[in-house]
Amino acid sequence: MECEIKKNLEKCTCSYEPCSRKGKCCECVAYHRRHNELPGCFFPPAAERSYDRSYQKFISSIKG
Repeated sequence: MECEIKKNLEKCTCSYEPCSRKGKCCECVAYHRRHNELPGCFFPPAAERSYDRSYQKFISSIKG
């Protein structure tokens, strides 16, 4: 399966500008898994901008 970076970028919600994994979902997920985190695209916009990718932040952000 080929990575469709251009297509992925259209839906990428990560606001971290120096990120080298934008549009490379497989790399992004693997990176965050290694760090016991979730990718930014899992988070609501306000929580994503905090750059806290922890499971705890995710849970608190979706509880409302």
